[in-house]
Amino acid sequence: MSKVIIFTGAANRIGRSACKELAQAGHTVYVSMREAAGYNAHALEETGAEAGKDGVGLRTIAFDVSSEASMNSAIEAIIAENSRLDVIVHNARQVVYGPTEAFTPEQLAELYDTNVLNAQRLNRAALPLMRKQGQGLLIWITSSSARGGSVPFFGAYASSKAAMDALAVGYAGELARWGVETTIVVPCALGPGHYLRSGRPADTLRAEEYADGPTADVSEIALSGLAQLSPEDRTPQDVATAIAKVVDMPFGQRPLRIHFGPDDDGAAALDALADRARAELLRRIGLEDILKPASIG
Repeated sequence: MSKVIIFTGAANRIGRSACKELAQAGHTVYVSMREAAGYNAHALEETGAEAGKDGVGLRTIAFDVSSEASMNSAIEAIIAENSRLDVIVHNARQVVYGPTEAFTPEQLAELYDTNVLNAQRLNRAALPLMRKQGQGLLIWITSSSARGGSVPFFGAYASSKAAMDALAVGYAGELARWGVETTIVVPCALGPGHYLRSGRPADTLRAEEYADGPTADVSEIALSGLAQLSPEDRTPQDVATAIAKVVDMPFGQRPLRIHFGPDDDGAAALDALADRARAELLRRIGLEDILKPASIG
């Protein structure tokens, strides 16, 4: 069945692949006009044409995930056009790399706004409709850095993804009785290019102190070691295909969490342990039913 999807972060590598695959599968995928420009207008037009019949495919809509008013207007427009919204994919992200101390508070605020608060704005705009429908799906694209072994100079980004993961798990339990499902997709992020293409600290003087002091060789050693573990970046197509498969799964059969790539940083093992602990706690306190979404007729 064709679904109505809103997708943030459509311009990044995973987003481009996933939006194309979802559109070609016959779903209606909404992306922001700003992201569509990054996506590449020609690619967007081609994908929409390939997506097939009845105008189903990629659609642009004016929304800014950093603005609550903009998100509310976008959701209202989608509902007016489709009378429903089935899936939210939280994929907007900002990646940064460098000594955590050298990032200014303003930089961390911007990072958390993109990686955490944007998702909250979209949820607040869309979830009232999903709860009224009695069915929906939230897909959160996080990172193995949220739980895995800590890599030096990646603390700022990892902390933002850990916050996003905790938010996703919290929503999973709170929305289950409303018939809204949650799946957390965890790409392995150990490819060295993932770090080299990222943002840097604004406080260059403090960053230079780390580069010239006893930690001078830490970044080179870390990136060299990661290159040996993961000589190439993970293919975004694998993640895109997984997202499409989750969307097409029957209600009640979607997993809470999906990991990709070898578990070099131990994130998959730690997530499995944490998810078992959560399930056991909910059973002990009498809330076992929220481990699975309720079917609301």
